Amino acid sequence: MLSSFASYILCLRKEFLEYTSSQLSQIGLSPGLLYFLLYLGKHPGCTPGQLAKALSMDAGHTARSIGRLEQGGFLLQEQKPEDRRSRSLYLTEQGEEAFLLCRKLFSMWDQKALGGLTLEEKETLMKLLEKTMKELNIMERTEKEGGNCHV
Repeated sequence: MLSSFASYILCLRKEFLEYTSSQLSQIGLSPGLLYFLLYLGKHPGCTPGQLAKALSMDAGHTARSIGRLEQGGFLLQEQKPEDRRSRSLYLTEQGEEAFLLCRKLFSMWDQKALGGLTLEEKETLMKLLEKTMKELNIMERTEKEGGNCHV
């Protein structure tokens, strides 16, 4: 038996990563690119700096992830005419399809993980998790920082 809330969270996170990995590998992506695709799909034309800040990633990791997405045909970079050093990021058609799959993965995981719960139990669980996040100021912080807690 697991002994703490944190242990449950870590086990669930591991299972979610394994699940997304198996789904994303079918289209040539790693789970590490999941949140990059989600942000880019919701914020077309953002800059690499905006992307890095929103995901709380360093510039080097963001640049490597952008490179992987571009090499895989999921992303285009356009130089901004007003500032030749700045680039705008856009998903390709293949990237848009991957974005839709990434969004769908969350509901698919929910169905898999919560399938044994009644509707009332699911609602109670979600309310308790939201209450926990509020207690830790997670929701307030991520909204302020433009973070990725809500898919």
